[in-house]
Amino acid sequence: MPSHYQPAFPPDHYLNRELSWLEFNARVLEEAADSTNPQLERLKFAAIFSANLDEFFEVRVAGLQQQLYAGIEPQDYGADGLDPAQQLAQIATRVHALVAEQHRLLDTEIVPGLAAAGIERVGFDQLNPAEREYLDKLFAREIYPVLTPLAIDPGHPFPHVHNKSLNIVLLVENAESGQQLFAVVQVPALLDRVVALPGDDTTERLRFVLLEEIIAAHLGDLFGGFRVLAHTVFRVTRNTDLVINEDEAEDLLQTIEETLRQRILGEAVRLEILASGDERFAQMLMGALDLRENDVYRVNGPVDLTALMALHRGEGFKALRDEALVPRPSPAFASGDNPFDIIRAQDVLVHHPYESFGAVVDFIDRAADDPQVLAIKQTLYRTSGASPIVSALARAAQNGKQVTALVELKARYDEENNIVWARELEQAGVHVVYGIVGLKTHCKAALVVRRERGGLQRYVHLSTGNYNPTTARVYTDVGLFTADPAFGEDVSEMFNLLTGYSQSRRWRKLLVAPVELRERVIALIDRERRHAEAGRPARIIVKMNALVEVSVIDALYRASQAGVEIDLIIRGICCLRAGLPGVSERIRVISIVDRFLEHSRVFYFSNGGSPEVFLASADWMPRNFVRRIEVMFPVEQAQPKARIVDRILPTILGDNVKARLQNPDGTYRRARPAEGQATIRSQTVLHSLARGSAHVVDHAGHRLFVPVLRRNGKKGKGEARRGAAPRVRRGAKGAAGRKVPDEGSS
Repeated sequence: MPSHYQPAFPPDHYLNRELSWLEFNARVLEEAADSTNPQLERLKFAAIFSANLDEFFEVRVAGLQQQLYAGIEPQDYGADGLDPAQQLAQIATRVHALVAEQHRLLDTEIVPGLAAAGIERVGFDQLNPAEREYLDKLFAREIYPVLTPLAIDPGHPFPHVHNKSLNIVLLVENAESGQQLFAVVQVPALLDRVVALPGDDTTERLRFVLLEEIIAAHLGDLFGGFRVLAHTVFRVTRNTDLVINEDEAEDLLQTIEETLRQRILGEAVRLEILASGDERFAQMLMGALDLRENDVYRVNGPVDLTALMALHRGEGFKALRDEALVPRPSPAFASGDNPFDIIRAQDVLVHHPYESFGAVVDFIDRAADDPQVLAIKQTLYRTSGASPIVSALARAAQNGKQVTALVELKARYDEENNIVWARELEQAGVHVVYGIVGLKTHCKAALVVRRERGGLQRYVHLSTGNYNPTTARVYTDVGLFTADPAFGEDVSEMFNLLTGYSQSRRWRKLLVAPVELRERVIALIDRERRHAEAGRPARIIVKMNALVEVSVIDALYRASQAGVEIDLIIRGICCLRAGLPGVSERIRVISIVDRFLEHSRVFYFSNGGSPEVFLASADWMPRNFVRRIEVMFPVEQAQPKARIVDRILPTILGDNVKARLQNPDGTYRRARPAEGQATIRSQTVLHSLARGSAHVVDHAGHRLFVPVLRRNGKKGKGEARRGAAPRVRRGAKGAAGRKVPDEGSS
């Protein structure tokens, strides 16, 4: 599909990418607002909302500002027709409203709810003398030595305030001359921002103050001879989108290391400041940072709620958290037998986090020590600290195996981590490569070559998610192990393409971007359209993170017009409008926001009665189709395919607790159970399915959802119809066996 593709429908048939993303973050904020969520989970979602906004401003808003003020061309043009100025204006309106709602929730519901449950934020005026003495000593001993007061005057220009650092701006007066001056003190990021007060450790009670409040109470100690007249807290967000000229880079790793330093120097794009502060501070900072009124977010406090995630990560207060859902070992590998024997006998599907990521770690771990394994090749996009997979690859190289790791240095915000892993692997003897110039390697693939009696055998793991044991506990992803020779040949060919100069593209099973993925996706959608036109069964179910690519949206519109029933389970951005008369009436868009981040990419095409199922590393976005190495692959063997078609997808489609349905205007509404229908929270049910406490069967041509929750021994069943949740008539309950209200819980 040419890059200059012209949308086939009017601009009002498409939603703006940035505004659609903001609606996703509004759904995250809904979880903070949901009173059925435990209090620390509500706080967690409020913090996630802030962290999401940070990245949105650092990259997306920064890019729009560059387009508007510097005339930089966008990478992709939106089909909605909004120019940068219009987008920035609508973004500012929506974000100001969302941030106001976030702080309202914090002030009126979350903070009081936590206090009632034993977690109390304390103001300085509420401290007793012993607590004040404790904080005075703490300040003198551990805080004062690392503070740096920065004057602002003709001899001291406005200091460079680092991206997302917390700062105190103050107005001081010379005690002798009466001259008034501004100054800035940075709140040290290396110190804990949540400071616990001494108390009885045997009780479930935590009283805390914020670090900036301790510093603010001692500002006079930093400016001897001056009187502090006023102060407030602020934070600056900067443009952090790195620009890397790979064509001119002799050493990509070194170039990225040097470019990372630009992040703290990027242009300011947002100012957050306490609303209670003197307005002179806001005006001074706007001038110093070259920001406009719409770029200023005055909040009731605290500034930067991401720091409050520390309370969620802390220990204790079990009643204020979600019940732990422990991953189950994959049944196929539970015996502990040699994984290569198991994979050679059958393809194995693993569904994280309901099934443990340990199966993937063990696959690489066994390969590292197996004397019959000759080579291991693997892509690493984002991995975790102290990664067992990186350790296994290093050990495999030390064991004399041919080990190749494709480390994607350009994975945003993981560049520094990936540089560390690349150097560690190189020192161990791993052959480390960085992929193809101009493209990010985003596919998730591992290849093990093993010597066996019949000759060399290839074992493959392909996945929708990263090789990251940490995120595998909180992201939903699906992976496939296979020893199918055609898969092995394709993955070998893909690694040759990534590490060498191979131009041969004889793909047997894989659909690869940027070679042909977009064209093949459109062809699959068009095939369903032709089936519908011919009166044959036609159905599409898509689950992924984002839908932006206009040519694919147009193909879906044409399929809907021809009679194809389409369900799109899109967690985040969706530029398609569902329910437009005569265009997308047969398209339903669902978004699920729950305790696990929905990350898997799953694609179902009914194909006139011969269904095909695919998994992929790619969302349907321009960047995935044209600027990344991505892989979409079929699930062909009967058992893993049936698991997706009969269990995973019907359960997700049946969610009426955490699912939201898109309205034609791009807003979303909660899915609600029909009268007499039980509530279904898909993530809880999928966890039960993985543990064998629920199952799905096929009866008379209809897929039935039959939860079997052992807590009360009851069963329920109902038909999973297109456009409606599976009808479970009785006995379905949510996490911890409690009845889930219509609005749901996290």
